Amino acid sequence: MSPPASRLSPPALKAFLNSKCGNADAAREALKTGFDLDVVEPADMEKRLEAAIGQGTKRILVAGGDGTIATAASIVAKTDTELAILPGGTLNHFAKDHNIPTDLGKAAIVAGEGEVVGADIGYVNDCVFLNTSSIGAYIGFVRDRERLEKRLGYTIASMFAFARTFAGLRTFGVTLEVDGKAKTYRSSLVFIGVGERELKLPALGSRVKNGRRGLHVMIVRGRKRARLFMIALNAIARGTKEASKVPEFDDFLVDHCRIDLNRSRATIGLDGELKRMNTPLEYRVERDALSLVVAPPEENE
Repeated sequence: MSPPASRLSPPALKAFLNSKCGNADAAREALKTGFDLDVVEPADMEKRLEAAIGQGTKRILVAGGDGTIATAASIVAKTDTELAILPGGTLNHFAKDHNIPTDLGKAAIVAGEGEVVGADIGYVNDCVFLNTSSIGAYIGFVRDRERLEKRLGYTIASMFAFARTFAGLRTFGVTLEVDGKAKTYRSSLVFIGVGERELKLPALGSRVKNGRRGLHVMIVRGRKRARLFMIALNAIARGTKEASKVPEFDDFLVDHCRIDLNRSRATIGLDGELKRMNTPLEYRVERDALSLVVAPPEENE
């Protein structure tokens, strides 16, 4: 005889954990009850997620850093499957921007009990990014930071990388096309964020709370290193709105833009990682592409 319906346990939520994420052991502990946990090698993540979605799984949890979450988003986007997140990276920007707890125990509770909202995601040449993309100076910054991070730690490595980036700063030609209108720049940095972004410390690069939607495009133009350095300091100290008053700094929000770099391939930054891509670069935002599980309003306040 079957037990009464009120006594039946809810089915375990299907969860996928990136085996290489920095807090894998803690994530396992947080997911030991109420979850059907699958610990997955990074190379197998796409295949496992596609199989779960193909089986009609209503909600899945993915545990890992922003790179793992971006992989999940690219597969879950525009399907009926809801995506819950257990943040397992160093920065976890996407989770923080959407009020998903970085405390693993709390995030696990939200995964099972949270509400579902639509979340925007960005694409560049059909490759998903959740937070930011960049061209130019930031690429050298990421390379130097990654090289130094194991010896110096993330914060100090970032400071040294910032100094080295400006010491070797170079400009490049870039043509930006929006709504059929093209403008050519000589630039050292192009930055694109999903949603309105802030440059002022300590929120550097973070999404503006209740900010405008779209792709926030920022371009720093000019050749003189000292002047560009002052623009960067102004943005960091005073914020995006003040920086936009400087003639060498342009920023605007769009749903789509095309960037031509006058070369067939380029290395760009996507959510803090580097990727080689064919040009021109076609950027677009897909609004409400993800059904994202977040904390209820009372937990967000």
